[in-house]
Amino acid sequence: MVPQPRREQLSGWGRTSPTVAQVLRPRTREQVAEAVAGAGPRGIVARGLGRSYGDPAQNGGGRVLDLTGMDRILDVDLERGLAVVEPGVSLQRLMQAMLPFGYFVPVTPGTRYVTVGGAIACDIHGKSHHADGSFAQHVVSLDLLLADGGVRTLTPETEPELFWATAGGMGLTGVLLQATLRMLPVETSRILVETKRVGNLDEAMERMTQTDADYRFSVASLDNLATGPSLGRGWVESGNFATRDQLPEKLRGNPLDFSPKPLAKVPDVFPSGLLNRRTIRLMNEANFRRAPKSAHPHLASIGGFFHPLDAIGDWNRVYGGAGFLQYQFVVPFEAAATLRRIVERVAVQGAPSFVTVLKRFGPASPGYLSFPTDGWTLTYDFPTGTPGLSGLLRWMDNQVLEAGGRLYLAKDSRMSASDLEAMYPRLEAFRKVRAEVDPHGVFVSDQSRRLSL
Repeated sequence: MVPQPRREQLSGWGRTSPTVAQVLRPRTREQVAEAVAGAGPRGIVARGLGRSYGDPAQNGGGRVLDLTGMDRILDVDLERGLAVVEPGVSLQRLMQAMLPFGYFVPVTPGTRYVTVGGAIACDIHGKSHHADGSFAQHVVSLDLLLADGGVRTLTPETEPELFWATAGGMGLTGVLLQATLRMLPVETSRILVETKRVGNLDEAMERMTQTDADYRFSVASLDNLATGPSLGRGWVESGNFATRDQLPEKLRGNPLDFSPKPLAKVPDVFPSGLLNRRTIRLMNEANFRRAPKSAHPHLASIGGFFHPLDAIGDWNRVYGGAGFLQYQFVVPFEAAATLRRIVERVAVQGAPSFVTVLKRFGPASPGYLSFPTDGWTLTYDFPTGTPGLSGLLRWMDNQVLEAGGRLYLAKDSRMSASDLEAMYPRLEAFRKVRAEVDPHGVFVSDQSRRLSL
């Protein structure tokens, strides 16, 4: 029998738009099926570790399935590099289990504290999209519990429509029960990285365009408040997993070591507004000065390169109770002028962003609602109390729309239904599949109501 639900207030990682739901914590397939059967009139949605920034894993007045208790690694095929896992397995746990055998997760975002279920529902991406695509492109098969209680095993070959509606489908086609993942073979747990300071946005884009083919991982961090000739200044990091021969002698004895530990945990005592134009300008200046002028290869740990903020537990609390809004968009490569226009407007208006990250995406996956597509993607973290933020974001929305770009659903907390229609050309195909497998709308979230998904 599924444990009794508990009434809890939930929000995304950005701490905006909290709502109250009845939260259930099943530990078995049978308990998940029982919970879905008793979903009630407000429906139900699955939730992992709560790292989506907006409201896709909330269901105000309804039920939420916390799947973090279903966190078993069910099977491993080391010869073929396959791992069969339950949906609540985190990328952190998967790294700890698989790295000693020479395998890394196929795709990782900026945090390893996301579940496999969430990674598939959001079809996450990382610094390697130009080389590896998105997470769901490495899923061999998955078991999905449908609204009628049936379980279907999906592969991209046998049931492509439901598979690709589920990949990036924000948990609205069913509940993931297990997935088989194709892991990435590696010789070491270190990344050989070149970091180079760039004087402006054009220099950053030029370097990434010229060098991305040589590196599996690539990202630029920008000073979003710099203006004039220094507009978009920052640094570019490019890297590949190091081979054992590239390690110094002292590391070769344990080349696959992975033992990250949080350095500190942020207490929930900070006032809103601590991260503002003045404090972020000072941090941007210090970070820019620290970046080397010339690119020199150096070894970085997995945590240091992929997940630097994971070293600080509950770092989102630094924004205070009002939280922050992460805004990520992609525009086609030919719309680089739009990207520059947005960067300039944000800088001139002085809207501070603690993290401002630029990447190049490769070809899109077949996912109906998958976010990445060929082009430039830029991410901002705006404190919610930023003066004039609402008008700035609406202007940015229009720029992205006019350029044929889109916003990322997994980070959304404010998109309009009309913008969704314009940004995601396969939306109707997704709705058709969803209506077939869940005609009575059992799976629902705050986001799906807001966007009429």
